[in-house]
Amino acid sequence: MIAYIKGKVAHVQLDHVIIEAYGIGYQIHFSRPDKVKLNEEVQMFTYQHIREDENTLYGFLSAAEKDLFIKLISVKGLGPKTAMNMFSAMSMERILDAIETGDVALIKSLPGIGAKTASQIVLDLKGKLVQVSSAPKTSVSAEVKDALDALKALGYKGNELTGVEKLFAANPGKTVDEYVKMGLKHMLQSGR
Repeated sequence: MIAYIKGKVAHVQLDHVIIEAYGIGYQIHFSRPDKVKLNEEVQMFTYQHIREDENTLYGFLSAAEKDLFIKLISVKGLGPKTAMNMFSAMSMERILDAIETGDVALIKSLPGIGAKTASQIVLDLKGKLVQVSSAPKTSVSAEVKDALDALKALGYKGNELTGVEKLFAANPGKTVDEYVKMGLKHMLQSGR
């Protein structure tokens, strides 16, 4: 199995990229073509899907995305193309959050996911995705608390702010205004 490919982006399409490494062009299904640029050096983590009529590479910019993808395709009724479509429609953090909070309606809104599959995803994966639950709880500064309250006042829900809380924890010592601006920028980038 090919774990990752490191090389230059030779071609970009809506659903795939071609990475050239040592004179070989690897066509890799990729959900976020806006995240790579032509002729840029990248390391793409890959999942190789082999069937009797198919040998396909699926690519991810982080090992965490690849791990989530592998967990998603372990769910009965969810194939690699549908799982990849989930990544193109929503950020990894938001998918994780929807699974952990049991938000079947949000998962069902993703392309190719019906009510039965959405329920099966939550049933099979809730509580098993360590990226969400393994973060240690730390005491929150007054500035962080005030910034989170401000974001909630702007209409963001608690479950939408999970990634923002982690971002704030990784950037201690900011003012309330700096945290609010940082949080809004993060929410816009993640498509919330």
